[in-house]
Amino acid sequence: MTGNQTLSDPTVNEDSPGRKAILFTANDAEVGHLGVDGSIISDRIELSTEIWHQDGTRVKSIKLRVWMPEIATDSPAEVAVTSPVEGDSSPPPSISLYTPDRNPGTIIEITDLDDLADETISTLNLIIIPGSETATDLNIHATLELSGGGVLSSDYTLDGELQLAYPELTDQ
Repeated sequence: MTGNQTLSDPTVNEDSPGRKAILFTANDAEVGHLGVDGSIISDRIELSTEIWHQDGTRVKSIKLRVWMPEIATDSPAEVAVTSPVEGDSSPPPSISLYTPDRNPGTIIEITDLDDLADETISTLNLIIIPGSETATDLNIHATLELSGGGVLSSDYTLDGELQLAYPELTDQ
């Protein structure tokens, strides 16, 4: 099938409450996935991500909305990108962090991926500092735009959400 397909019903794989992935499939084949692995260091969540996509597609853009639902409106968590998202030879992509108008959380938007667009992207690391001692849940809504390589290939919008739990935050 060619054209533009939106895949918004991902399968969730869970290794532990703080380590999960959402997998997007079309025609019984995996098109892409977003995996996250978080650990608690002091009073914050350090989160590494991996964005994989099938051969023959390129990542056009990445948009992540990150929030802690217990405190999303009262004292939102602080979110920072801690690692450079860059490829081997090209300039770093464009990264924006901002607060959305009507939705809770922080948006991380990455465009102009250049030579990273063809690769598995595992250089995006985040730090999340809760705004409360009781917040333990973290939600990540991802929208990944993939382009197909040829006339007969599909473009994809991968749209899904991960819910992670870090109960050990209350032990800090």
